[in-house]
Amino acid sequence: MQRPRKRFGQHFLHDRNIIERILAAIDPGQDDNLLEIGPGRGALTLPLLNYCKQLTVVELDRDLIPVLQQRAVQAGNLNVINADILKFELDSLPHSGNLRIVGNLPYNISTPLMFHLMDSITNIQDMHFMVQKEVAQRIVAEVSTRSYGRLSVMIQYFCNCQYLFDVLPASFTPPPKVDSAIIRLTPHDAPVVSIKDFTIFSEIVRTAFNQRRKTISNALKSMLLAETLDDCNIDRRLRAENLTLQDYACLANSVLAGSSS
Repeated sequence: MQRPRKRFGQHFLHDRNIIERILAAIDPGQDDNLLEIGPGRGALTLPLLNYCKQLTVVELDRDLIPVLQQRAVQAGNLNVINADILKFELDSLPHSGNLRIVGNLPYNISTPLMFHLMDSITNIQDMHFMVQKEVAQRIVAEVSTRSYGRLSVMIQYFCNCQYLFDVLPASFTPPPKVDSAIIRLTPHDAPVVSIKDFTIFSEIVRTAFNQRRKTISNALKSMLLAETLDDCNIDRRLRAENLTLQDYACLANSVLAGSSS
């Protein structure tokens, strides 16, 4: 049996109850366009094949490919892609639209992977991920809470974010040192805020949270005038975690308007 590899951040799910709860959350349909990231030994892959006509999986560890293919021979139509998901473009899939993405994400790449997937958000119907509990809490965090940060703002701009349930370390082999959680990300049908230049918006959010202990006026002084905060009705004494998604959108649009005037 393939042993988990530390360099790939592998923790293989084995808890049947948790697998059933994940399947219930996904509620896969026969004709769904499903993509699984990091299938591992196939704990979720094989049950998914019982519900859908075909399933595509992206796995980095080439030694797991024959294991998956062998186990799926009788289960259904499985398309296995040996690739690094951080470098994989969803547009390269034969049927890249309306994707339903699932996965037990390696802890060491979960955040950069989220940002990578947002680049293809128009191709995605929904996402169900197992991530480190702390990451899940940050994604769904509300403004002015301890967990609220750059990840919260950026993912909530693209998606409705739901925290579904916890998964304890004993559900994995080997057990990780932290708790995990299942989250659901559903892309918004229409933008929840109007952003005229996404690059400016992203940089403002990044800069603000890189200096989150400073007042927002000081944290963003290299990017905008304090008067811009006033124009957006933002108290200069607030800190990054006190600003809403709408606040950051206003600042980005104001900076763009100022640079083009």
